[in-house]
Amino acid sequence: MNTSSIRQFLSAALLVLSAALFTCAQDLSSPKQNARPGSSAASSATVVPTDAASYSYEFNQPKFYVKHIFLQHDSAGHGKITFARLNEDVSVEEPLEISATALAKIRASWDALKFLDSQKDYQSSQQFPHLGTMKIGMQLGEKKRIAEFNWTHDPNAADLIAEYRKLADQAILVFDISVARENQPLNAPKLMETMESLLKRNGLSDPKQLLPLLTDISTDEHVPLIARNHALRLIKQIKK
Repeated sequence: MNTSSIRQFLSAALLVLSAALFTCAQDLSSPKQNARPGSSAASSATVVPTDAASYSYEFNQPKFYVKHIFLQHDSAGHGKITFARLNEDVSVEEPLEISATALAKIRASWDALKFLDSQKDYQSSQQFPHLGTMKIGMQLGEKKRIAEFNWTHDPNAADLIAEYRKLADQAILVFDISVARENQPLNAPKLMETMESLLKRNGLSDPKQLLPLLTDISTDEHVPLIARNHALRLIKQIKK
């Protein structure tokens, strides 16, 4: 090996040794971290949820056809609905997925109420217990509050109740349609009429959320043709 090659070899060896010493010094001066895939240590871009709140809505009127409704969901709109009908001892429980459109309205009303930081009584001086009693509730960590009233003049509370009622009506209608398609197909035309009535009076939580269901009904040969044709008309109305 000539002199030039020896010098190049020694220079390269010194560079490797320096890098090793520098890395070792860093390891000794820095705290040890065992980063797991998906952890904040593994990725600084990991998003940590800041709102782990849960929400609830309850309605009671023993004389109504739907005498009891209980809704609960998280901040992402995942939850369940439980409801009971007149002269029925067994309640129905179904999973609930609130659309982004409906959830935005619901969250806006909760935010406007500043519910957990308030002690406001939403019950108006007027009493209408025959229309049913409502409860709204929210929990975030150790903070929890439930408010009960049968009539309110608070616009944000009224809007919240209205959105929850639409959400319940839509969820119950979807359940009834699923039962009809499986066991009572002759009830399908009447349920399509119910859906159209709710649609015309803005009584559905998010009509566009029903489009996949209506499309499926329109091609379901187990339901009467009149119901399939009605489903097609409802699709056109919703898409306008």
